[in-house]
Amino acid sequence: MGLKIVGAGLGRTGTHSLKLALEQLLGEPCYHMIEVFGHPEHVSRWHQAALGNMPDWDELFTGYGAAVDWPAAAFWEKQAAAFPDAVILLSTRDSASWWRSCDNTIFEVFRTADDKMPGEWTSMIKELFGQFVGDTLDEASAVAAYERHNDHVRTTAPPDRLVEWHPGDGWAPLCTALGVAVPDEPFPHVNSTEEFRAMAGLDG
Repeated sequence: MGLKIVGAGLGRTGTHSLKLALEQLLGEPCYHMIEVFGHPEHVSRWHQAALGNMPDWDELFTGYGAAVDWPAAAFWEKQAAAFPDAVILLSTRDSASWWRSCDNTIFEVFRTADDKMPGEWTSMIKELFGQFVGDTLDEASAVAAYERHNDHVRTTAPPDRLVEWHPGDGWAPLCTALGVAVPDEPFPHVNSTEEFRAMAGLDG
């Protein structure tokens, strides 16, 4: 069947919460950076994608109903073309809070990637984020890249396929796009800055 949701939103825009929500709505796994940790053989595929050599998307996403977060979101256009019936989901938050969240979590990990990640991971991360924000992860360049990415999605995704979602929107936009009922339970909210830092050992 292929992906039903192509996530175009970048990390720290509620993507882990979206992963759990979409898995519940679709009854299928949702690809997320967490999946890469569970499938280290995928690291080289994403590294090659960052170098311009795209994987077989059908094969890579076999068994998944959706994909959100980095690294998949960096290639949302390729995936949208490969899965033409999929909803394109742009998750966003205001630029200032996005920067604060990234700076205290994933960007802190990336700045020390050479010390904390295996070599192939480091190569993939550096290539992917070098293209996103250049050689530095300072606030001005990162925010400009974030806003540029979101504007590009808004102006290039087919309007009839694009759904924009913000943390706090909850179930409704997702359920409307998928044509399913809204669950009678709270929307999942996970992976706060504090939870991420504890998981990544950034405070220890």
